[in-house]
Amino acid sequence: MEVVPAWAPAAGFTLLPHAGGFLGSNITKREIPTWYQTVQKPSWCPPNWVFAPVWGTLYTSMGYGSYLVWKELGGFNEKSVVPLGLYAGNLALNWAWTPIFFGAHKMGWGLVTLLLTTGTATATAASWYNINKTAAYLMVPYLAWLSLASALNYQIWKDNHNKK
Repeated sequence: MEVVPAWAPAAGFTLLPHAGGFLGSNITKREIPTWYQTVQKPSWCPPNWVFAPVWGTLYTSMGYGSYLVWKELGGFNEKSVVPLGLYAGNLALNWAWTPIFFGAHKMGWGLVTLLLTTGTATATAASWYNINKTAAYLMVPYLAWLSLASALNYQIWKDNHNKK
């Protein structure tokens, strides 16, 4: 008798990244109409409504990629420690950005966190490439968005770090 339905791991891995995004969204929703509204942003800053659907799509994509790697390596085992450990570290950094940037209003530390997130996302994608190319390719839109987010965070920090 099968205890866990065959679809459950795919669903769990795909939904996992959304957990941190959901928790962070509470901070973001509170800070957008108050603090973030007062922050000077560059003309190329996407409108606020863009961020939720983009992150939802990216979280789904990278979560499914992690499932493909887990499945290809036969679950949690010695072979999966590095590729899934890098991914776990990346998720932790990703989830930490919102409380740092929006919650604590630490734009510089937010940028440091984003750069570390980009580094671990790159390492994750590289480690996944020889395991499952589709999984690695699913990280490419995330890496592109992290590049935009890093540039945006830098510009916001640069334009606002001297303000009280």
